Amino acid sequence: MEAVAASAVAVLGTLFGSALTYALQRRTVMRTERFTRSERLRQERIDAYSAFGGALANYRRGQLDLWFVKHVHGAESDVPEMRREAQRLRAAALEAMFRVQLVTEAADVVEAGRQAMRAIDRLSKAESRPELDRARDASRTLIYDFISTARPRAVVAENS
Repeated sequence: MEAVAASAVAVLGTLFGSALTYALQRRTVMRTERFTRSERLRQERIDAYSAFGGALANYRRGQLDLWFVKHVHGAESDVPEMRREAQRLRAAALEAMFRVQLVTEAADVVEAGRQAMRAIDRLSKAESRPELDRARDASRTLIYDFISTARPRAVVAENS
């Protein structure tokens, strides 16, 4: 009878040990998967935020180039080409903004990006050099504001 009891205890102990090992390993795997997913999202955010910041800077440069061709250089023949280039740069910035919207749930980041886009849109519409200078300063500030707003979201993934 003792041998049967000892065997039963050994079998139950083995089953309990196996179940406990399974539970602990499963928890470790889930934690690792959660960390990996969070890190991948963080990297995607960094990529999206920096790509959008760069696209905003390029679009801003294109708008300024267009303004100078129209108002300073007087090269009317270059205006259509510069306008197309500014439109291409705006499309690239919009594409980058859409990517930002896809990788973040932070409304303040998206709004900061939209404000920067609107400020850059206004550059080529400036009627005078002082007006352009104010719009240029505002657009630069809003690009930096976007990056400042996005930075904390890139350091730690949301909902992790």
